[in-house]
Amino acid sequence: MAAFDFGVKFDPQVFDRQLNASCTLNVQDYIKQGWEMFKEHVGEFIGFTLILFVASALSSKLAFAGSLLISAVVASLSAGYSIAAFRLLSGQQFGFADFFKGFNYFLPLFLASLAGSFLVGIGFFLLIFPGVYLAVAYMFTTFFILDYKMEFWQAMETSRKIITKNWFAFFGFAFALFAINLLGILAFGIGLLVSIPVTTCAAAIAYKDIIGLYSKEW
Repeated sequence: MAAFDFGVKFDPQVFDRQLNASCTLNVQDYIKQGWEMFKEHVGEFIGFTLILFVASALSSKLAFAGSLLISAVVASLSAGYSIAAFRLLSGQQFGFADFFKGFNYFLPLFLASLAGSFLVGIGFFLLIFPGVYLAVAYMFTTFFILDYKMEFWQAMETSRKIITKNWFAFFGFAFALFAINLLGILAFGIGLLVSIPVTTCAAAIAYKDIIGLYSKEW
């Protein structure tokens, strides 16, 4: 996929099974697998997280246009965790350069990040709960973009519809991931070097368990 492709649309019936079925989230198992994945590639994950920290810090220092540009870069960088997780889950070779393959999906990832942040922000502004609902419901958006090369809006809506079916279970999962990252912050922020990769990989593992991996190349 080229960086500025909008992505493709899929027949919604492809996801009928996931839309019509209840699922069980094995939260503890997802987090445990994320931890094991992190331990096996600790140097790569910490090194990449430091790069992400630098990009995020730059975003906060720049004016709006510059901040928007860096935010677009951060969206592609953040997808690197998911690509790493997908490759490891499918038994493929994984190298540090794979973290940067999120830039192959630059435009849909940026648009999804922009639209998602806007809608979640509006939801929080109005009544708080709509913002919480959308923040959880969009959890699989990045995964659909990476795995199906899907255009951003269909990825957001597919994620929302599937997660809504079991929203409270996914809320519990999202809360567990949030709590782990909160502990990372409380550990003088240094803990985020561990908690961010572990929780992001755990979410990717949950996606594979519930949706399955469609592609073989990320």
